[in-house]
Amino acid sequence: MAICLGFYLIFFQFTSAVHAARTFMTGDFAKDTIAVSSILKETITLPKEDIGLSEAEEEAVFLISDYISRYRNRSQVNTSTTFTTMQTALNALAGHYKTFANRPVPENLKERLNKELSKAEKLAERDN
Repeated sequence: MAICLGFYLIFFQFTSAVHAARTFMTGDFAKDTIAVSSILKETITLPKEDIGLSEAEEEAVFLISDYISRYRNRSQVNTSTTFTTMQTALNALAGHYKTFANRPVPENLKERLNKELSKAEKLAERDN
C-alpha cells in the first residue's frame, strides 16, 4: 500500500498543469496606472442591474491587489504623488468591495474615486 501511494504521489504531481499567477501589470508604472485607473472608472460606472457587474467587481479587486503588490515596495514610485493618490483611491474601493460586497458603490464614493483616479492619470501622464 505504501509503495502504491509513493508511486501515485511521484507520478501524479507532475501530470497536473502548473498555472503561473496572472498579472495585468506591464512593469511600466505610468502605463499601468493609466490602465488600472481607466478600468476602475469603467467598473464603478456600471449600473447595479448589469449582468457582468459581479464579475467586473471581482476583476477590480484582483486588479487593485495586483497593482499594489507590484508597486508598493518599489522606492522609485511608492513615494510619488501618483502612487499615493492611486493608493488612496484603491484602498477606498477595495474597502467598499470587501465590506459591502452586495451593495453598489455610493454616489459620493464614486465622485471621490473618479476625481482621485483622474488626478492619478494626469500625474502619470505628466511624469511619463
